[in-house]
Amino acid sequence: MFSDHLKKIVSSVDGAIACSVMGFDGIAVETHQAEAGAAAAADLDLATAWVEFANVLSQLKQVAGTLKTGAVAELSVNTEKCITLMRMVNADYFLVLGMSPQANYGKGRYVLRVTAPLIAKEL
Repeated sequence: MFSDHLKKIVSSVDGAIACSVMGFDGIAVETHQAEAGAAAAADLDLATAWVEFANVLSQLKQVAGTLKTGAVAELSVNTEKCITLMRMVNADYFLVLGMSPQANYGKGRYVLRVTAPLIAKEL
């Protein structure tokens, strides 16, 4: 269902490792991993990291609501070994993209921004 969108995201962003549609319960609805990124995904344990980042994003949604700053649209966690971009799809789901530190960060943000509404229509 979402696999074509996820494949397109991963293939269009240089340095992309994997991309998922996730719920705030930390469960991935669907994931696509770059063939070249299999070793990196295993070394980084992206699945576990993304579960924890789902909790962080959930907390940020609550804080934004309390502060009345508007809805959270995007979150980026940049570490020494991985860049993780998260983009809201709707109130219950988000896209998450794992990339190498040398990846095209701007392209990753752009592709998630234009793909999120397409995913939302399919949910």
